[in-house]
Amino acid sequence: MDEANRMKRLPMYLFTIIDDLKKDAQDRGLDIIDLGMGNPDQPTPKHVVDELCKRARDPENYRYSRSIDSVECGLRRAISKWYRTKFGVDLEPDSEVLPLIGSKEGIAHISLAFLNSDDIALVPNPAYPVHFNGVLIAGGILHNLSIDEKNHFLPDLDSIPRNILKKTKMIFLSYPNNPTAAVATKGFFSKAVSFARKHRIILVHDLAYSDIVFDGYKAPSVLQTPGSREVSVEFHTLSKSYNMAGWRIGFAVGNARILRSLAKTKGYIDFGLFKPIQYAAIKALTGPQGCVRRQVEIYRRRRDVMVDSLAKIGWNVPKPRATFYLWARIPDKYSALTSMEFVSLLIREAGVVLAPGTGFGEYGEGFVRFALVEKEDRLVEAADRIKRVIEMEV
Repeated sequence: MDEANRMKRLPMYLFTIIDDLKKDAQDRGLDIIDLGMGNPDQPTPKHVVDELCKRARDPENYRYSRSIDSVECGLRRAISKWYRTKFGVDLEPDSEVLPLIGSKEGIAHISLAFLNSDDIALVPNPAYPVHFNGVLIAGGILHNLSIDEKNHFLPDLDSIPRNILKKTKMIFLSYPNNPTAAVATKGFFSKAVSFARKHRIILVHDLAYSDIVFDGYKAPSVLQTPGSREVSVEFHTLSKSYNMAGWRIGFAVGNARILRSLAKTKGYIDFGLFKPIQYAAIKALTGPQGCVRRQVEIYRRRRDVMVDSLAKIGWNVPKPRATFYLWARIPDKYSALTSMEFVSLLIREAGVVLAPGTGFGEYGEGFVRFALVEKEDRLVEAADRIKRVIEMEV
């Protein structure tokens, strides 16, 4: 009954340990402030929920969804229109757009679709875990690209050894970045596209936080770069922009041949999205976008409150221009602890949950991630509780 060797290659899932620590703290009567998981706390917009309810009452929508069905065709057209409006990029709905059961599903399956056992995937580290876990599950070879403050959390593509490039088939990028909240410019993507074209590498860009941007920054699409469609696909989700995390809906766009192989892989595994959710996604993408702007403003205020509150207790954290995360180096007093040990201490002593940096790869060690998914007063309280831990005798 041994599991497959490829599953044994996966790193320990630290968030399972965190859930156990949270339960122990709750059992001791501690009130938990959970800033660990990037799980949006605001409701899905009412007009989107209303559309779901309306379509769920129609028995015709209970059957399996097929790509030729009118609703999926309509969803692909809505995605294409949204892309044109947001990025000025024209997509062919039938070949360059693929709806997904959440972007995480698609990102995992693209490794399965393309990686053989001797193929290398380049993954900046720290990273959203499915970027590297998908490679391992597919049986491919993972090559980590260290990213850190010195290079603004951008990978140094010029430093990759030639013997690695010879066997490389894919590179994963994600900006705005989870977990570091780093951002990238169109210039960076131009260089990345040139790199991928030169070495005949599939470029996978995860653009989950395209809307969660502040201070005048606009997140570019890799597909705005000339020549990008020869090698690139881009993943999006409705989870963050429209608070539809539990709905499980996202999409991939870009190179038609790559998407065709991804669709083929998915065709053996799933049977499409529940039709009422597709109708609701169309309503989200084509309906009023004021809900997105209001959501971004909520996150901007939370960012400012959390950064300012941490500064008051002596923990200086950079103020990000995107995402709803803070990426923070462990305070000097506790720098001898691993990120998991520090997170465990905060849960045990303060009831505050953060994500350990090593949950995002080995180069995340020494950092923790705050997810700003609690109201402002709870963020202030979290900082106050953390202050008590920082001032503890050790």
